[in-house]
Amino acid sequence: MFTVFIDQFWQLTVSGIALGFIYVLIALGYTMVYGVLRMINFANSEIFMWGTFGAIVASRDLFGYNQTSEPAHGAKLALVLFVQLFASMAFAGLTAVTVEFVAYRRLRAKGTNRLATLISAIGMSMVLSEVMRLLTASRPVGSPRILEKVILVEVWGAQIRLDTLITIVAAGAIFIILERFVKLSRMGKAIRAVSMNEDAAKLMGINLNRVITTTFLVGGLATGAAGFFYVTVYEYTKFNIGFTMGLAAFTAAVIGGIGNIRGAFFGGVALGLAEVYASAILGTQWKSVTIFIVLVLVLLFKPSGLFGEAVTQTRA
Repeated sequence: MFTVFIDQFWQLTVSGIALGFIYVLIALGYTMVYGVLRMINFANSEIFMWGTFGAIVASRDLFGYNQTSEPAHGAKLALVLFVQLFASMAFAGLTAVTVEFVAYRRLRAKGTNRLATLISAIGMSMVLSEVMRLLTASRPVGSPRILEKVILVEVWGAQIRLDTLITIVAAGAIFIILERFVKLSRMGKAIRAVSMNEDAAKLMGINLNRVITTTFLVGGLATGAAGFFYVTVYEYTKFNIGFTMGLAAFTAAVIGGIGNIRGAFFGGVALGLAEVYASAILGTQWKSVTIFIVLVLVLLFKPSGLFGEAVTQTRA
């Protein structure tokens, strides 16, 4: 049972890190919203799903690629990948802002309790999933292979493919940019101020609606980027892909301490490695079970997360 794990340890580690970075970006969508509003945006999983379709629409409808097309090369490859990333982030970002405006803003203006907001989030999740189900007739949608998955280098028996390397490097760069945005920019400081004390932030002249919309937008952009990397690596999507990936990313956010941006990073990478290692040892049918087990254990023994603060003290 452990033979595959031992023989392919480094290969599994590379795959786990790549998957973990995708989880990191989706987890940021949960973390950003929770850090400001203290609520779980369950529609974030469907925002990710819409981002994956944005990447496929860009390659298929804008550039005319299909399942039998030859992979792109050189400058054209860079252009197609950039447009795919932009489209995926735009789809997800606009969807996130729409969800905030339709499902949350009016409830917040009326002063409803968090239970009503939570129910609204679950409702929006169902609506987004069902709309895409109708548009795709419940069928999985394959992504044209834009990127030729060549092996760049072999390190300690681990074959590092081009798509894996792009996912790790680019996702890491996006995480650093977002983290620096929250820490250093004027809007980032406003986001942190609202997270710390909403009433005091309003007294200081901060536009609460603008900050919350920006938070949803930034979280949606990160989640959309994850959709692009998922399509690049796994080359398919479907209307309910958000459930599995969203649950895993939510678990990653909880592991790191939901509301903590750096915690989302550590939680995502840790969960990606745990999932890949468990699949090698126990079988791929245990992937989802592993996620549930990790989530339950963290909630039982460290509900504030491994790297988080107490729930009442978490910051964006």
